[in-house]
Amino acid sequence: MQKFELINRGAFTALKASLSKGDKLKAEAGAMVSMDSTLSITGKLDGGLLGGLGRMLSGEKFFLQTIYAEKGDGEVILAPSATGDILPIELDGSVSYNIQKDGFFAGSESLKVSTKTQNLLKGLFSGEGFFIVKVEGTGTLFMSSFGAIEKIEIPDGKDYIVDNGHLVAWPDNMQYSIEKASKSLISSFTSGEGFVTKFRGPGTVYIQTRNASAFGGWLGRFLPKK
Repeated sequence: MQKFELINRGAFTALKASLSKGDKLKAEAGAMVSMDSTLSITGKLDGGLLGGLGRMLSGEKFFLQTIYAEKGDGEVILAPSATGDILPIELDGSVSYNIQKDGFFAGSESLKVSTKTQNLLKGLFSGEGFFIVKVEGTGTLFMSSFGAIEKIEIPDGKDYIVDNGHLVAWPDNMQYSIEKASKSLISSFTSGEGFVTKFRGPGTVYIQTRNASAFGGWLGRFLPKK
């Protein structure tokens, strides 16, 4: 992967990437903040029309941006649309990742960004729909979050519960199920329908410290009523 630096860490993290001539970097549409004139930017239907439609149905942008060091070396600054952090993960091709909506931010040109269909019950009860983003291949994946990103290592055989509104990403080969939260948990978890995701270790799950839906509900209390 090209040299990169995460700047202004915290609620307003941005990504500064240094590209050598000929390098390419893909990112969510609208992510580019500024760049050297040696770089060019194009909108791309990664995966073709079906890939674009799949991303749209999963809650992501229809197009991806491709930043290309066409004329020479240069730097580009990218930023997510929401406040929060950015986390880089190095993929070696052995494991692909499932990412919830708005979780994919950027990545190496070599990575394949597609969509995966959840089964009926998982899609219906997760609150995220029947499509989620799948990223595979070799390169650097950048995920964005609403709030900070926390890495949870789940030991072999252990179950771990995550509120759906806080889930960011997990390995594609990891066992999980969507379940109704117990009465004692419903008041503690923020998913409005009372459903959570139960993971079975071993594996690594990435969660975000804030829930966009819950934040929207909190903010709505202060907006003027019509």
